[in-house]
Amino acid sequence: MTVSPEVRRRTGQEQTAHVRQAPSRARDPDVQGVVQRDGVRLAYEVFGPDHGPTVLLMPTWAIIPSRHWKAQIGYLARYFRVVSFDGRGSGGSDRPAGAAAYTDVEYAQDTVAVMDATGTDAAVLVSLSCGATWSVHVAAGHPDRVLGLFAISPSCGFPVSQPDRERYAWDAWHDVRDGWARYNRYFWLEDDYDAFLSFFFGQMFSEPHSTRQIEDCIGWGREVAPETLVDATAGRLGCDGAVCLPIEPLCAEVRCPVTVVAGTDDRVRSYVIGERLAESTGGSLVLLEGSGHGPHTRDPVRVNHLVRGFVDRVCPRVGRTTWTRAARRPERALYLSSPIGLGHARRDVAIAAELRRLRPDLRIDWLAQHPVTRVLEGRGERIHPASAWLANESGHVEHESGEHDLNAFQAIRRMDEILVNNFLVFADVVAEEHYDLVVGDEAWEVDHFLHENPELKRFDFAWMTDFVGWLPMPEGGAAEAALTADYNAEMLEQRARFPRLRDRSIFVGSPDDIVDGDFGPGLPPIRTWTEQNFDFAGYVTGFDPAALRGTEEVRRDLGVRADEKLCLVTVGGSGVGGSLLRRVLDAVPVVRQLVPELTFLFVTGPRIDPASLPEVPGVRVTGYLPDLYRHLAACDLAVVQGGLTTCMELTALRKPFVHVPLRRHFEQNFHVRRRLDRYGAGRCVPYEDAAEPDALAQIIAEEVTREVAYRPVETDGAARAAALLAELL
Repeated sequence: MTVSPEVRRRTGQEQTAHVRQAPSRARDPDVQGVVQRDGVRLAYEVFGPDHGPTVLLMPTWAIIPSRHWKAQIGYLARYFRVVSFDGRGSGGSDRPAGAAAYTDVEYAQDTVAVMDATGTDAAVLVSLSCGATWSVHVAAGHPDRVLGLFAISPSCGFPVSQPDRERYAWDAWHDVRDGWARYNRYFWLEDDYDAFLSFFFGQMFSEPHSTRQIEDCIGWGREVAPETLVDATAGRLGCDGAVCLPIEPLCAEVRCPVTVVAGTDDRVRSYVIGERLAESTGGSLVLLEGSGHGPHTRDPVRVNHLVRGFVDRVCPRVGRTTWTRAARRPERALYLSSPIGLGHARRDVAIAAELRRLRPDLRIDWLAQHPVTRVLEGRGERIHPASAWLANESGHVEHESGEHDLNAFQAIRRMDEILVNNFLVFADVVAEEHYDLVVGDEAWEVDHFLHENPELKRFDFAWMTDFVGWLPMPEGGAAEAALTADYNAEMLEQRARFPRLRDRSIFVGSPDDIVDGDFGPGLPPIRTWTEQNFDFAGYVTGFDPAALRGTEEVRRDLGVRADEKLCLVTVGGSGVGGSLLRRVLDAVPVVRQLVPELTFLFVTGPRIDPASLPEVPGVRVTGYLPDLYRHLAACDLAVVQGGLTTCMELTALRKPFVHVPLRRHFEQNFHVRRRLDRYGAGRCVPYEDAAEPDALAQIIAEEVTREVAYRPVETDGAARAAALLAELL
């Protein structure tokens, strides 16, 4: 066995060339490396502290890599040292040829090699499917190295009958080309490998609304050549000269604690196999009613809590807890504000101020991340220390974006492991501390996973949003329309099943702000359903436009003379807007020829470096402004993205503005556009129409002199929202 010299502690963006670095992970590895055993290179990653018990996440069938543990790593690495590795034939590891290279013994020896390479004396082995067999091999052959076995949906060699599979031998050619006949070497090699992947992962995830999990696994399956999958399967089944050892004698040699988790709706391997494994090892069995073969991805909250509980029992830790009598508990609220943009933060701070006015003794803690924390710190709010464990959602959104382009729906879908991580941070906070009220302003993960795990709710829960309904963009075609309808249907089913889970649903706006149309084929109209299920607070500006004073002072501070006009260009709290800033900069010289008295202030926000923009005469550039609304009040025209908050602030201030929605951003193009049209506010300019500096300059010159006649914006939204929240206390 040799360890690659590339093994090292991560610093910055450093990584080995042999391990795939997935973007926007909930947690990046602290160590990445490659160990070579008998000429086969095995890629591994290490997460979490150097001390404490180690959890080794085992590989499974070569059809998917270790990334299938993505929903576990972020959570477990907060409590334990976590090691994962790509099994031979998958991910960043080598793909040796021949069935003999993929026997159970080889995988077990690989596991020990990775433990040696990572300095792991002993570990709790957590496995999925056939990884349970390899865990048993390691525990039987190296009992001093294994602290416990936690097996999920085990696929071991117990003689458990599954007639629907057994009628089609894996290594014989069949005339039948559908169903389990596709689980066949000849079908993979000679027929339609993609059709097999779609079938198999459809069976693996038998739960409704599993589109994301199926999509992930099909993508990973395509990274493995059919020839490699044939070799890996033959090695596991004892075909093509490979030797397959019986599992029962090995189970009898296991001396460590064992817990088996199996789904009753497992259509890949019957949960009876899990029963046999638990009985043969003297372990315990946890049945998940209605779960399929991949509960660690489909029900990650429950599985993660089970894993943590098992490790804590196997490796007890000294700790202390404090309980306060109910009569002595102060009134507390936990506030969660979406970090995607700064609009949520500004309105939430305004609502919190009104809530304190109604409940002066209320203590409000914030579970928040950058850039929301920038706003909260400026207002003296208390940020919960656990916020440090939240994975970065804004960074993920920026990674997903292109040139003024963001498929917001798909970006949220692909943020799944981040959302799981962040919900589990929240779940730990509310489990360890008492809160009377939790407010989630578009905290999607909290709303979703509370409905998936309603037993975790120990508080009043208020949900806030300014739009309802995932909508497909036309360019997404039928596929995206089907996905958005599926996401909407899941939400509707959750609300119908657990109507009392949200103690209050608050729409930040009015019924007329809601888009027309339905949630999808056969689903109810969006506006009708929202009116039936939400209270309406009206819009929350966070300030009273009529009472706003001091704009002349702001203009003087900015060096704007009385005979000058000011155009403010801002792109909000994310880093997606850099291309729009540059496009407007290109148009500035032409604009100033058309309107010589017009000067410009560019506000890059908290995530774009002002120094990254070129210097242009007549242009000032600044970063984050905590009181941006005052600068909006001081301007004569604004050019912005299509985000709701800035557009509505400009509407309330009765300022002419140009808004350029991000391409493929359903919320900006449909929900925000609907609301602005209702108020008769702003001029919407597609990004393509602003491509030429001359055309954009003409638009700006036209709008700076426009007389506005907007519908008035509510000024009491924060007070109305706070009153709705106060009723829960």
